[in-house]
Amino acid sequence: MTVIKINAITVPSDSGDELAQRFAARAGAVDDQPGFEGFELLKPTDDRTTWLVVTRWSDEESFQSWVNSPAFGHGHRSEAERSGGSAPAHVGVSSELWSYETAGGTSR
Repeated sequence: MTVIKINAITVPSDSGDELAQRFAARAGAVDDQPGFEGFELLKPTDDRTTWLVVTRWSDEESFQSWVNSPAFGHGHRSEAERSGGSAPAHVGVSSELWSYETAGGTSR
């Protein structure tokens, strides 16, 4: 059964675009991980400042394997860090990891 992990990242109201750019810079970094099924970055369309990073995994073990892998650490470093530079300031002011599994719905 698919496991859905949602990282709810709260950013200052003027930092959402920077968050999106940072995710775009590492697009595809997780695509080849065993058990990975998909990714979405959801931007709020109202006054909220919490963005949602939604990933889907074939099972909990696949997600945990990725979190504990060198690829996870590498993928969460900035482009500057990967080139030997300093880490930029954090964009998010807080984050929470939520875990779900599908309990119903439809798809096309």
